[in-house]
Amino acid sequence: MSKEEVHSYVVTYLEAMECQILEKSPAHVTVKLSVEADKALTNRPYYWGFVDRTGAPAETMSFTFIFDAEAHLQAEESAKKKAEAETAKASEKVSNEGKDSILGRYFGHVPALPQIGPGRVLRENIAYGSSRLKQIFTASREGGAYVNLFEQSSKRQISASTPKSYEPWLGVCFKIEFSCDMRKEELHFLGVSLMTGRIVENFGQVLSKKELSPRLPENMHAQASRIPLAAAGEMLEQHIYARLKLVDYSWADAAKQRLEEELAVVDMYYEDLLKEEQEEEKKQAVQDQYNTRRSEMIWQYEPKIHVNTISCGIFHLK
Repeated sequence: MSKEEVHSYVVTYLEAMECQILEKSPAHVTVKLSVEADKALTNRPYYWGFVDRTGAPAETMSFTFIFDAEAHLQAEESAKKKAEAETAKASEKVSNEGKDSILGRYFGHVPALPQIGPGRVLRENIAYGSSRLKQIFTASREGGAYVNLFEQSSKRQISASTPKSYEPWLGVCFKIEFSCDMRKEELHFLGVSLMTGRIVENFGQVLSKKELSPRLPENMHAQASRIPLAAAGEMLEQHIYARLKLVDYSWADAAKQRLEEELAVVDMYYEDLLKEEQEEEKKQAVQDQYNTRRSEMIWQYEPKIHVNTISCGIFHLK
């Protein structure tokens, strides 16, 4: 995932969890977590147990998540210089005015007291592969693994004389992982109509243009599906497998070649060790070490493809 994709995913998660976005730029987002997001991300079970038992007011944590450290640092330095210039200008003005005031006559210039901000804001760099992003992925998967949403109707439809029917869709986000001694991941969000069986790729873009809610709007009718969920899920899986057949697998051939070269080096090294005259116990230890090393090489270099589902849902669209 690129920096932009990570930024978009994290902000979408925070907004979906109804967190308070305090500040946002392409390089960062500063947020005060909602109660549910705090429970999912901060690992404070004892604190939340205390709040639940005593009914004490809950105080959630605030974070600045940084997606582009260099750009964010430049923006901070620019803002700091601007603030220092404004502060110097204001101080000069206050100093001139203070000379003519009563306090100024007796005590000289009295500087303004420093402003104390709200609770501490923690800072974290977030990039693909970071532990915090993995935690957000896990929280998203557990909290939003399955949804049932309805497209909101217009005011004209609400006041219409007859209700309008939805078309139910099954949407599934698949993660395809190509791995060897290198790794590549792809996300594919597919949708299939439970009425016609039509499959739409980039289904997330379709949904992003619609206003969705877990509530069934007034004067709308959710009709029953013609295609069972199991059959629809199988259709999407077959669509993914068909795409995999079109992939260029030269990367796998290259990985197998590197594996053969690494195994040849390991075999050559341990071949001489195993030929040496030594005690049976030591020889067995060398043999075990040799087997372990080969297994590690195979695990690291052997090309593999894993397909998993990240989330899914039923979407009732007009």
